[in-house]
Amino acid sequence: MAVAVGSPAAPAEAGGAGEKGLKGEALGFVSGVVIGVASTAPGYSLASSLALVAVAVGLQSPAIMLMAFVPMLFIAAAYYYLNRADPDCGTTFSWVTRAMGPWVGWMGGWGIILADIIVMANLSQIAGLYTLQLFGIMNPDPLVVLAIGVAWIVIMTLITWIGIELSARTQVALLGMELIALVIFSVVALLRVYGFLGPVPVGAVQPSIDWFNPFLIPSGSALAAGMLVAIFIYWGWDSTVTVNEESRDATEGPGKAALVATLILVAIYLVVSVAAQAFAGTAFLTAPENQGDVLGALATAVLGTPLDKLLIIAVLTSAAASTQTTILPTARTVLSMSAKKALPAYWARINPRFLTPGPATIWMGVLSIVWYVGLTMVSQNILYDAIAALGLMIAFYYGLTGYACVVYYRRELFKGAKNLFFIGVCPLIGALILTWALVQSIINLADPANSASGDSWFGFGPPLVIAGVMMAIGVVLMFAQRIREPEFFRRKLEVVDPHVAIHGAIPAPVVVEVD
Repeated sequence: MAVAVGSPAAPAEAGGAGEKGLKGEALGFVSGVVIGVASTAPGYSLASSLALVAVAVGLQSPAIMLMAFVPMLFIAAAYYYLNRADPDCGTTFSWVTRAMGPWVGWMGGWGIILADIIVMANLSQIAGLYTLQLFGIMNPDPLVVLAIGVAWIVIMTLITWIGIELSARTQVALLGMELIALVIFSVVALLRVYGFLGPVPVGAVQPSIDWFNPFLIPSGSALAAGMLVAIFIYWGWDSTVTVNEESRDATEGPGKAALVATLILVAIYLVVSVAAQAFAGTAFLTAPENQGDVLGALATAVLGTPLDKLLIIAVLTSAAASTQTTILPTARTVLSMSAKKALPAYWARINPRFLTPGPATIWMGVLSIVWYVGLTMVSQNILYDAIAALGLMIAFYYGLTGYACVVYYRRELFKGAKNLFFIGVCPLIGALILTWALVQSIINLADPANSASGDSWFGFGPPLVIAGVMMAIGVVLMFAQRIREPEFFRRKLEVVDPHVAIHGAIPAPVVVEVD
């Protein structure tokens, strides 16, 4: 008779998914969603970017938030389908390597590492500033801010090193405080706009459905300017997929959590942006003195004292949570690259007690401190110029992931309308939009006038030079690893196994005849 038994759908590879020593089955779906939302730092993202969007498009800020959500949702779809086929904590690195080759995959992994290291300086700075503001210190000594920022890095590195469960519990607490504060702010602001809590504030504007209409944006250049800001405030939800090997239902759960995280983010951004501009109007939001921190500028007017501290807590917990969830994906990307021999074996070591990427986690904290302290001591302008280069890395590796999905599933795209749309058209559109964002950002950052310092380095703006140098360092390291261990770089292009495309990366049944 015929008996079905399990066998792998594809040959196992060294350092493959589930073979790196991480603590499997440790995280549930909710924890994954929390990590994805917290990584994006919605409180801080809104505080720092809402005014810039309003400067570009006026009352159409909610429309821009919706439009920027589209490419993020489409790239999240790419993450879902790629994770079904290859639930590897290296995410973009592993998937692009399979679909587009080891050289492109290596640079995709390097893009993740660079983005995470760059943003750590900014998150630490914000955490330091808002810690002091919470205690009423509004113009602190920069060295005190630096010391507190470094302390936050140390604390979050240790939490991440100790274990994934502690990391998840910390995220639930921090994100919970952040979202509660943002909800209270939004509800109170809208109630006051409609006169339910006293006189209507001067400059208030009742929300209109027209705010969500992108066709009312005055020009193509305004649309582009708003999109370039808004796209990047969605960055971070992919952290939920980097903990796939530590999640239950690894092939399905993390990808679904990423999709849900993007939906939660767009809801947060729409509600808060509507509440903020309804309460104060665009003139207040775009005033130069308010552009650095819109929520801080509105806090006392909306909530009064001492409830205005809630928004300080929102931004502080946002930056702190994102500091931790930035360390998580970097360490796991490095782990995956090392396990597949794209980096030296040292980086694949797992802490035997906590089952976390020990060296990768600790060194991510150390490098973040060195980067933050170094930039701060040289110049605050250099710090801000380095942060301006962040968008290039995000657009680069997100875009690569979208293209990789289409290429990896290319033989499955025309096996039904669902496949064509969700695995082909959506990821491709998302990748094309991010490629446009990458090119447009390069053009903008090439102009020295668009940098924090206004200086010219070799005829270009410092952010573009910083990004170029850091990518060049990656190329040098890649060739050095090729010389040291060439095995990884001999990998051939792959295409998704038909069984995996349908069922995910689970054992495929093989029929065996038994007498």
